[in-house]
Amino acid sequence: MKDLLFLVHRIPYPPNKGDKIRSYHLFRHLAERFRVHLGTFVDDHNDSQYIDPVKSLCASSHIVPFRPGLAKLTSLTALISGEPLTLRYYPNRSMRRWVKDVIAKHAIRKVLVYSSVMAQFVPASIQALKLIDFVDVDSDKWRQFASRKNWPLSWIYQREGGCLLRYDRRIAENFDQCFFVSKAEAAFFENLAPESRERIHFFNNGVDADYFSPDREYPNPYGNDDPTLVFTGAMDYWANIDAVNWFSQKVFPEIRQGVPDARFYIVGSKPANQVKMLEKIAGHRVTGRVDDIRPYLHHATVAVTPLRIARGIQNKVLEAMAMNKPILATPAAMDGIPPGDGLEISVSEDPRFLAEQAIRLLKKIGDQRNCRANREFVLIHYNWSDNLKKLDTFLLS
Repeated sequence: MKDLLFLVHRIPYPPNKGDKIRSYHLFRHLAERFRVHLGTFVDDHNDSQYIDPVKSLCASSHIVPFRPGLAKLTSLTALISGEPLTLRYYPNRSMRRWVKDVIAKHAIRKVLVYSSVMAQFVPASIQALKLIDFVDVDSDKWRQFASRKNWPLSWIYQREGGCLLRYDRRIAENFDQCFFVSKAEAAFFENLAPESRERIHFFNNGVDADYFSPDREYPNPYGNDDPTLVFTGAMDYWANIDAVNWFSQKVFPEIRQGVPDARFYIVGSKPANQVKMLEKIAGHRVTGRVDDIRPYLHHATVAVTPLRIARGIQNKVLEAMAMNKPILATPAAMDGIPPGDGLEISVSEDPRFLAEQAIRLLKKIGDQRNCRANREFVLIHYNWSDNLKKLDTFLLS
């Protein structure tokens, strides 16, 4: 096996949130084909327990724990240097040193970077094939954040979006090939960085369809069969916080008028105080971290993804589709997923329309056999093994 340097901004295990799902499957794919030298960070103390299992898949590794609170303060120094805050967020001295040593010791000729922030650790002088998985156009997420925040956060986020885009364009020019999470995301970046158009590609995310199977028996976490809407996701992430608050305020009240016993479950780790406060509203439940989200999906009536800020592909949508669930979503949540015929997916920014569709589904009005089509769509288009073969075209040549 040949050696490959893999740099990823967050330890690629466990696959329990959006970016880690993609990086985990990418990591496993690489480990079957290369001697992987992994450089990564641990920003959640709960993930420290997985360091040894991850190391077992590597030829060598450098896994650096750090404290996000301190990192946020450190990142503010970028306001003086003119860099993106994101770059200064990650401690870099030991990572730079390790990367330099690994390249020299193992004569690294293939490098794969996951998330553009990790490109800062790749020496400009390296003679190697350099690939980068940007995943999403993160600079646009900061722009979206800015549009929904007041000053001074709006200014900081707008600045970060601009700085990060300039940085990403430089990286795209200096790497041999660049990848994104969907065709739509790749096309979006092409418009922002036309000088790199020939190097821009995509490979879709996938779903472990055997794991997210509707054909298993799952305990009912709700305790009964009352009509239930469920949202899944990391609940300390501002886009998710914004989504559930908007849905709670603008959509759910009308749903309760039509279906008085309807419940809205918010399932995900580290719920912010703004999310916890929603439990004071009738019909709401905030679970915090759960060991397994599948029972919550399986026994829910409808999966909702009312994101107003999003880029790329939403794994929460694909997982719910794989579990045969009807989907209620905003356009932002479906941006990276192309439409398909016969799917049970209702998409709108209009709260009244979403409420009407939710009531229809909660009352089980009409033929819901199309939910099976949701799973079939995922099986055809979102298979990890097939989608990751796009990388092999470049890495194994």
